[in-house]
This record gives sequence, structure tokens and C-alpha cells, in this order.
Amino acid sequence: MKLLLIEDNESIILGLEYLLQEEGFRFDTARTAAEAERAVIRERYDLALLDISLPDGDGFRLWSKISREQELPVIFLTAREEEQAVVRAFDLGADDYIIKPFRNRELISRIKNVLRRRGHVSKVLYCGSVKMDTEMTKVYVDGQELPVPLTRLEYKILNIMMNHPSKLFTREEILSLIWDASGSFVNDNTLSVTIKRIREKIGDKEGRFLKTVRGMGYRLES
Repeated sequence: MKLLLIEDNESIILGLEYLLQEEGFRFDTARTAAEAERAVIRERYDLALLDISLPDGDGFRLWSKISREQELPVIFLTAREEEQAVVRAFDLGADDYIIKPFRNRELISRIKNVLRRRGHVSKVLYCGSVKMDTEMTKVYVDGQELPVPLTRLEYKILNIMMNHPSKLFTREEILSLIWDASGSFVNDNTLSVTIKRIREKIGDKEGRFLKTVRGMGYRLES
């Protein structure tokens, strides 16, 4: 997915660039309305993050112009919380409206929700030799379906990590994300056993793909 970040606050830009890169998004940054207009002419994007207050114009006017040229999902990202601004944004076709300061995980979740609603989320995930078909809930290694399917909990853990290749997950993060995946409480020991079984099923007993980062957690390495 490729995003267009339209924002002039340098500290917010730096924070968002780190956050989006960590989540695996490609993106361009436009610091002015003029830069944003040029960007959408030369490039196709899957979603725009748009600040309303720009140094050379109003974000609402900019979006009115862009939306006449192409259909592009947009999340307004702004410090303006008055009802009039929120209503105007949605009247212009906004997919979401997030007020600064925002929480990082919430922003990422909202971006993914918009992309999902717009049909932009891939149903097939890849990392190295592993392929996951999320529609059929099947996993393949080197083009071959696993002879022993993953359990629901194993699939959930691998799915989380396949969505964020190269991201380091602490054990605590994984446990919080899979709390209800198996329909029962998942403890630290169960997580260790489950990781071991995933490795066995995908042919990674030495942990070169689903890598243990000692004292920290796990990550996928392609």
C-alpha cells in the first residue's frame, strides 16, 4: 500500500514516517497543498492522510480539488475538533477524521480499516518462501501447502507476524493480540510451545525465518 502524507509539522512528519515504515507502508510526503497537487498528478495512492491547516491553503479546498480528479480514500488528521470542521470533512467524503494528538496504534488500525473497507487490503501475504492465503486460511512454503495445517492459534500468530514482516514483537505484544484467538487463556509457556510448533510445520526448526530475538521477542526474517 502506498500512502500520501500531507502535513507541514516537521515533528509529526518524522513520527509518522517512522510509524508508517515500521508497519510496512510505502509513502510520499507533501508539506504544502501545491506539493500534494503535484504528487497526485504523477503518482497513484491508496490513501491520503491530510492536515487541514497547510501553509499555502486550506485542506478542505485542496481535497475538493483532488477528489474531483480521482477517487482516493482520505483520513483528515488535524488539531481542529470543532463540530463544524468534522461535519465539513465528512460532507466532502472523508473516510475518517482523527484529532491530534493521536495514538499511534489507533491511527494504524484506522488506516487499515479504511483500506479494508475500500478493498485495498491484500488477501495473500508473502514473507520469504512463506505464503499465506487469508481468504482460504491456508499456508504454503515454497509453493506447497503445509502437509499438517496450522491450528487456529498457530495461524493467528503467524498471520499477525506476516502482516508486519521484520517487525520485532515482544512476547507481551503477541499474548495481548492472541488473547481470544484460541477461545481460552494463553500463557507464556503456551506461546513458547506454539512458536515451536509453527516452526516445525513450516520447516523452520532452527528458527532462521521465525527468529527469536533473545530477551526481547520474535520477528520474521525473509
